[in-house]
Amino acid sequence: MKKTMSLLLMSFIATVGTYAFAGSARQDSVDRLDRSVHVLHAIMATPDKGIPEEVLSNAKCILVVPDLIKGGFVFGGKHGRGVATCRTAEGWSAPAFVSVGGGSWGLQIGIEDVDLVMLVMNDQGMQHLLSSKFELTGEGSVAAGPVGRHASAGTDWKMNTETLTYSRSKGVFAGLTLEGAVVEQDNDSTHAIYGKHMMFRNILSGKATTPRSADAFLKAISEAGQQAKIAEAKEDRK
Repeated sequence: MKKTMSLLLMSFIATVGTYAFAGSARQDSVDRLDRSVHVLHAIMATPDKGIPEEVLSNAKCILVVPDLIKGGFVFGGKHGRGVATCRTAEGWSAPAFVSVGGGSWGLQIGIEDVDLVMLVMNDQGMQHLLSSKFELTGEGSVAAGPVGRHASAGTDWKMNTETLTYSRSKGVFAGLTLEGAVVEQDNDSTHAIYGKHMMFRNILSGKATTPRSADAFLKAISEAGQQAKIAEAKEDRK
């Protein structure tokens, strides 16, 4: 009898723990969506010091990683979790959850908490993202993005660069070098939000229904793109 009661108690504790973990993972994922909205609003609020209009309006996919942790001494490291969405025939896809991690070389004393924005600019970069796991390299794959209302005419981001990266610290956006980082699917958050495992490619290709918790995120993405196109059109008419 005691053994049976003990087994039942252990089973109950395990069940409660599982639900608690699932609830915590879901809340963490929802909070990440909300923080990503804040980062996108900051982009729109600083056009003269933010991501150029023509870069944002031409992006095929957008990844936002709020609170990317950078830290270390001599050997630095980066790690963060965020959300991504890609353009489809029907508009922006439902959000896919990502993790970004990887080492970096250089003198980095202390810890800095920054927001990361990554823009995938061409089909090749998009295919790399859809593969669920890829490493950013400096050979045409990734580069620090130009900053300001307009991209410099001398940059080659339209032809060569797959991914442009930006950091936001203390309200200021700047290009960020992120070579060697690995971007992959965050399976725990995917399951927490969608209630099941879903392939990264299927989500970003528009085959997933957008959960309500992501409505504000996709609205912010859409507004940022629309604002960029309007501003770009005004400049073309001058």
